[in-house]
Amino acid sequence: MQRFVTIRTCYKPLPVSDTEQQLYEVVAAEAAARQAPVYVVGGHVRDKLLQRDSKDIDFTVVGNGLALAEAVGQKLQTPVTVFKNFGTARLQYHDFAVEFVGARRESYRPASRKPEVQAGTLLDDLARRDFTINALAVSLNADDYGMLLDAFDGLGDLERRLLRTPLEPELTFSDDPLRMLRAVRFAAQLDFAVVPEARMAMRQHAERLRIVSIERITDELNKMLMTDRPSIAFDLMFKTDLLREVLPELVLLYGVEHVEGKGHKDNFYHTLQVLDQVAKRSDDLWLRWAALLHDIAKYDTKRFEKGKGWTFHGHEVVGARKVETIFRRLHLPLQEPMKRVQKLVLLHLRPIALSKEEVTDSAIRRLLFEAGDDLEALMTLCESDITSKNEKKVKKYLENFRLVRSKLIEVEERDRIRNWQPPISGEVIMRTFAKPPGREIGIIKEAIREAILEGRIRNTYDDAYAFMLEKAAELGWHPVTKN
Repeated sequence: MQRFVTIRTCYKPLPVSDTEQQLYEVVAAEAAARQAPVYVVGGHVRDKLLQRDSKDIDFTVVGNGLALAEAVGQKLQTPVTVFKNFGTARLQYHDFAVEFVGARRESYRPASRKPEVQAGTLLDDLARRDFTINALAVSLNADDYGMLLDAFDGLGDLERRLLRTPLEPELTFSDDPLRMLRAVRFAAQLDFAVVPEARMAMRQHAERLRIVSIERITDELNKMLMTDRPSIAFDLMFKTDLLREVLPELVLLYGVEHVEGKGHKDNFYHTLQVLDQVAKRSDDLWLRWAALLHDIAKYDTKRFEKGKGWTFHGHEVVGARKVETIFRRLHLPLQEPMKRVQKLVLLHLRPIALSKEEVTDSAIRRLLFEAGDDLEALMTLCESDITSKNEKKVKKYLENFRLVRSKLIEVEERDRIRNWQPPISGEVIMRTFAKPPGREIGIIKEAIREAILEGRIRNTYDDAYAFMLEKAAELGWHPVTKN
């Protein structure tokens, strides 16, 4: 059998690994035995043409896709998972996730994105797809093996770097509103433009997102955040009104207000700039979420103070609280990831404040203690938060950040404060003075911690114990046990 090629002379034959070729040959042979035409379709074809890595392979069968999947699974000696309700079957072949589906046509009810499905032709199946670049098919049939079938000029749209729907965009997006978020995600992943008529349809049907499950929406948001330039996705969502349906808090950040000739920065586009700068430095999903939400409360805290200008006092505290609200609404993880994002939002001003002033050991100790294992992520967020157009100002801040980083290393090596717990615990205090749990125990414990962080006593058990006795004496307490 010949290799996987296109019928367009402007494209070179597509590279196919031995593993892929073995899979194609088995699928082609089993399909021929059942007289069921079969095609490689969708994203795998698109990514091959774009020379992008792709580990998902979809086969469309004009006939019984489930039966072909079972036969291929037996031949390859690999288990097959069948989803009868969806008419699909999946198997794993080496590092490829493989899916089979019968060619079909779909119709939708207005209140649901679950289609009514009927058997159809290959053209029916390609027409129901979201974008022309995903409506490409390569035949694995003997009479035209390797021929690329392009009914909707998907190849032309790949060349033009455009996202266009095979059918009218109003129909495509109204039927399955998730496709609008997929358009946004592909625009960011591939750096493609959405054609004007599709953008208009996205704006018209933005409210249709309300019938999509929040889990599917959040999955798309996470994929957008993990692109090289997430700002492309969030800017496009903003301009098509999709963002108002998904993250309305971000929309409120847009715009500049002037009072007495003084304006503040556009906090929406500032946020997108910070997000892109974080994306250049880190592929940590939750750090990118922190970048997206770090100024989320600036709308709530914005005030104009005569003689001072615009202020956003406490936006980091209010923002940290809003993180939980947003994570709950989007069904994002509420334990460690959320708490980590909250911490980064709460602390994101601290290193910036340190970079503007003489850095004291006590301030460094406090930052080490509160940031813990997230210190490096916090510093990355803060360095990314410098978005001034004044190059001298940016250079000065970055130089100051280097000093802060040096001081952090120095103090950490000396005091070992990161992830630190004071040497005197609440249990020691209660045992020493034969006291039950209560507010006074917390007061003494907090005083010991603050004394160490401020450098008034050393971070040792003996120094902390002596300090504990002093604080207890102020309360009229006397030890009943000895050190």
